[in-house]
Amino acid sequence: MSDSFRLGRDGIYRCDAFQQFLWQKHGFGTRQGNPEASITLKQIHSNRVLNANVLRNRDQEGDAIITDCVDKSIGIRTADCVPILLLDPQNRAVGAVHAGWRGSAACIVQRTIEKLCEDFGTQASDIYAAMGPCIRACCYVVDTSVAERFAPSFPEWGPLEGKKLALDLPDANRQQMLQAGIKADRIFDSCLCTSCQSATFYSFRREPGNPGRMISAIERLA
Repeated sequence: MSDSFRLGRDGIYRCDAFQQFLWQKHGFGTRQGNPEASITLKQIHSNRVLNANVLRNRDQEGDAIITDCVDKSIGIRTADCVPILLLDPQNRAVGAVHAGWRGSAACIVQRTIEKLCEDFGTQASDIYAAMGPCIRACCYVVDTSVAERFAPSFPEWGPLEGKKLALDLPDANRQQMLQAGIKADRIFDSCLCTSCQSATFYSFRREPGNPGRMISAIERLA
């Protein structure tokens, strides 16, 4: 685990860098506990980002939510995909991103950053980002058809034909956040693997028949 994350007695992980901002609360869930998320989406592994300020119902499809409203707890559900929480301390805007391999290949985190900038006047360089528990390269081997989508991010792979490769989804998203303008020292990774740590996290790849999911959520309080 990264030394920038802490596990609370409630079974929820939190990022130390976010804790300095007393106007928000956030958390990354485990089998033992989940943060509250009053606004979620029907996740479809896309790059669709919705603004919770104008959502008319909770059945809308998408994989990232943003808001700058007080008392709107936005969240996403994961069981291997990368949960990313975004925080803009200047405009007090926040975002929650569900980045599976399809969403990551479609640059959902970059699209979410763009949406924060479009809707709330966010500057990418002001954003803090936290990546929670997800499947890691130690446990995530993909075939050539998937690897091809990420080859530009991992030139060290070389020719891909016929290969199965270990995909580091958090690093692919970290690279996208850097390209979008987030500063390297404002990107925090829990370094927790959902597949390795079976007692703590749900993992779809490890337990495809288990419907359990963790919630990652963030809320502006003031």
